[in-house]
Amino acid sequence: MSEAVLLFVEIDVTCRSARCCRFKMKQIIQDLKNGNTILEEVPAPEIRKGHLLIQSTFSLVSLGTERMLVEFGKAGWIAKARQQPDRVKQVLDKIKADGLVPTLEAVFNKLDQPLPLGYCNVGKVIAVGEGVTDFKIGDRVASNGQHAEYVCVPVNLAAHIPDQVSDEEASFTIIASIGLQGIRLLQPTFGETIVVTGLGLIGLVTAELLLSNGCRVIGIEIDEKKRALAVSKGIEVIDPLKEDVVKSVQSMTQGIGADGVLITASAKNNDIISQAAQMCRKRGRVVLTGVVGLDIRRSDFYEKEISFQVSCSYGPGRYDDDYEYKGRDYPISYVRWTEKRNFEAVLFAIASGKLDVKSLITEIIPLADYQKIYSAMGAGNSIASLLQYPAESRYEQTVKVNASVLLASEKKGLAIIGAGNFTKMTLLPAMKSMKPLFTYIASAGGVSGTAMAKKYNIQHSTTDYKAVLKDAHTGLVMITTRHNLHASMTIGALHAGKHVFVEKPLALNEMELNEIISAKNASNKMVMVGFNRRFSPFVKKMKNVLATTPMHIVATMNAGFIPPNVWVHDLLIGGGRIIGEACHFIDLCNYLTGSKVVAVCANALGPQATEQTDNVSILLRFENGSNAVINYFSNGDKAYSKERVEVYQDGRTLIMDNYRSLQAYGFKGLSSMKGKQDKGHTAQFETVLSFLNTGGQEPIPFESTVNTTKASFAVLTSIKNGGWEKII
Repeated sequence: MSEAVLLFVEIDVTCRSARCCRFKMKQIIQDLKNGNTILEEVPAPEIRKGHLLIQSTFSLVSLGTERMLVEFGKAGWIAKARQQPDRVKQVLDKIKADGLVPTLEAVFNKLDQPLPLGYCNVGKVIAVGEGVTDFKIGDRVASNGQHAEYVCVPVNLAAHIPDQVSDEEASFTIIASIGLQGIRLLQPTFGETIVVTGLGLIGLVTAELLLSNGCRVIGIEIDEKKRALAVSKGIEVIDPLKEDVVKSVQSMTQGIGADGVLITASAKNNDIISQAAQMCRKRGRVVLTGVVGLDIRRSDFYEKEISFQVSCSYGPGRYDDDYEYKGRDYPISYVRWTEKRNFEAVLFAIASGKLDVKSLITEIIPLADYQKIYSAMGAGNSIASLLQYPAESRYEQTVKVNASVLLASEKKGLAIIGAGNFTKMTLLPAMKSMKPLFTYIASAGGVSGTAMAKKYNIQHSTTDYKAVLKDAHTGLVMITTRHNLHASMTIGALHAGKHVFVEKPLALNEMELNEIISAKNASNKMVMVGFNRRFSPFVKKMKNVLATTPMHIVATMNAGFIPPNVWVHDLLIGGGRIIGEACHFIDLCNYLTGSKVVAVCANALGPQATEQTDNVSILLRFENGSNAVINYFSNGDKAYSKERVEVYQDGRTLIMDNYRSLQAYGFKGLSSMKGKQDKGHTAQFETVLSFLNTGGQEPIPFESTVNTTKASFAVLTSIKNGGWEKII
């Protein structure tokens, strides 16, 4: 038979333990390119260490935040640029360094990424990950999960729901925590007068929590319906369209002014921040929870010594990976109110009757009818819209899935594990014209992988990477995940009899490297690391004209600053920027010299440099007598070329600038070479695909890759020990 045969396979997906079973689910996503809000079918998430897998019952639509995203997506290119002027500067800098075409491709690919919506989720725990002790299957929980039938959430971003609180009420937990954190920063005391500017959902919840705290609350709101609801809760109101808000507050406080102002409104002008300072008493406080113009007039704050602070989301722990994803809680004696403890405080307030959220519910809409909410967002008629999810659980059924089996074809396909920036912006665009047979793409959340599967004709999208390894029609696995997963996934793929392409680095330490070497020797399969620079036409030209005699190489990488809290700096996850990125240049020098590194000496910037440094000069000694200096710097200007390589040999010199130009001095028949920026990605993937289809020699000798990897480890050892390190 020449055609594909569909085989129905029956799979029991009843979840009896802390593991996730594979099937499709519905999730709401936003297309930032055209503004469409879509109910997409994506793979359900897999349970992870320190996480909960939750079957959703309700989720609350954040009309403010989500409306901004929808409007941004619908805006034209000029309007998008006006909304993000800081990003425009980054784009202009990238154009100067890399050229117009690569920059535009990067921008378009970035906007092509679908964005999952939602962060106020309620549901039932159906699986618990390794290390989770304070939750069990069947618990009702509130979390910052997205608008999806199933969500996988870290334990520090979830809280138990008291029996007295309904699921509908609990869906307000996260958004109420935003208001609560603003209150904690304002530090109101019993009897103080607090103004809440903007009585949208967060503003109304914030005002009611302030009332429970014994404060007098004045609300400022243009919408009559919201003002009426506020009055029914005991909040005094001002209509800013009819009254002078500053004079009104002064009058209502007998000329004293408000003790504090909480801004929960959203506006582009600077009037609100100015009015907040003017309506405060001397030494009053202003806390911003919403989004307003921040061109602060000094005199407004100076004369009264007004304090101003911006509130960050749900509270301490937000955007801290150690807290949110590694489960490392802050000691309660030092940080009384973390984001999780704020969740619990809100739920207690609802359970005890101190916070009434039922009156805020405008509508409850079935998930399938989600457009009734999103199509009417601009009308402003809703205060709180809830999405309700189907009650039946697919985990409690035996379902049938289609498995496409190619019986006659011997052609092996490619599978991708990882759907991050490299896959989206580099790998798939580069391979599109080659039309390879993509069998799978595996991603942690399923949304990005599914979008890429549709765009690039990939047969299957999954959240279970092990399904890739079991697929008989996958011959090559391409691994583009975070660095700490590279070694284990490479070993797993080799044990499964697959060739491996793994984006750098190959491993983070000697133990991982040795295990990969053993697995490769046992499998006799290709292992190739994504050292694409050696495939650039500019670098190939350099290699072709250079002799085999010893040479000096000076390679400079103007890497750019990355904040210290980003995962690449974490030695256990990213391995640091030397192992994670400078390895590119070690391989490049390895390729140009045609020799292996035998010793390394490195010196980092600053008197107290550590292994996490990203400002370092590296000296390499090669077996054939060549020397190389690699300057890996993060403290340069972004407008300058990112990469530059100089080679000195036998009275001749080559200078390659950012893979856009090559200058030659002393070479007969070659003076220069110019073209659009080409870092070698396309040629690299063509070579990989050729190897998969026809075999032959591995595109990069594995011994060279091992030598490069060992040399990158030796750089960190040299920084630590302060001397030369031999490569064995």
